Amino acid sequence: MEMIDSIAALEAIYGTPGEASILKVARQMTPTYRKWIMASRFCVFSTVGPDGTDGSPRGDAGPVVQELDVHTLAMPDWRGNNRMDSLRNIVRDGRVSLMFMVAGSENVVRVNGTAQLTADPDMLGRFEKVGKQPRSVILIDIAEIYSQCARAVIRAGIWRDGDQSEGLPTVGDMLREMTSDEFDGARYDADWAGRAVKTMW
Repeated sequence: MEMIDSIAALEAIYGTPGEASILKVARQMTPTYRKWIMASRFCVFSTVGPDGTDGSPRGDAGPVVQELDVHTLAMPDWRGNNRMDSLRNIVRDGRVSLMFMVAGSENVVRVNGTAQLTADPDMLGRFEKVGKQPRSVILIDIAEIYSQCARAVIRAGIWRDGDQSEGLPTVGDMLREMTSDEFDGARYDADWAGRAVKTMW
């Protein structure tokens, strides 16, 4: 199989970008991008490091990020599984990308930039919920913001086709498979809802 191994070969297949795809790029927060991003409670957060790449879902009960200034976003690192894949990458290579989604919208807004971590008490305090604070906050220096065309979401029918999760394996099923049936996946699934309520923040 012949592979595409040069930019020239790639451009010969795809041609040049459309005018709108160039015009839409901002280098900082603007009124329209601000309104969109502040409506987003969920994003996919991508990092890169010496061990590879990582894409992590990030969600919150309100905006998934706060704007510190037109060039800077802040994202709390709420409780998770303590693998810290994204955080380890940021410490070693600050390049990040975020893909913001809003339920019901077929558009996606993307941010590319660089990130740093802080555990500054004042910054942690900005995100306090139900008496709890994140252990760190990710500070994102914006390099570019732009909207993504809606075709992918339209093709997938994510919002149009309703709940598509019926029959999917559970996390317990996956853990049981990875341990050759030694892990009690059924117990894990049964306990998950109660555990999540206690450890959400």
